[in-house]
Amino acid sequence: MAGAVAALLRSQGRVEVHAIGPAAVNQAVKALAIARGYLLGDGLDLTVQPAFLKLDVADEERTALTFRVEGIRPG
Repeated sequence: MAGAVAALLRSQGRVEVHAIGPAAVNQAVKALAIARGYLLGDGLDLTVQPAFLKLDVADEERTALTFRVEGIRPG
C-alpha cells in the first residue's frame, strides 16, 4: 500500500485512503509513514488531512476514516 500511495503522489500529487475498523486504520497510518520515507528520496513530502466519512455497507451505516494525502515539495 505504501508503494501505491507513493506512486500516486508522484504521478498525480494526491490520493485518498479510506479505512474501516481499527486494524485497517492502523495499517493505513503505517503505510502513510512508510510512503513518506519513500518520497523523501525524491525531494517530496506529504501532508495528511484525516476526516470521518459515513458509508453504507451491506445496508448498514458504517463510519470510516478517510485520509486526504497531498504531495508537497519542502521549501
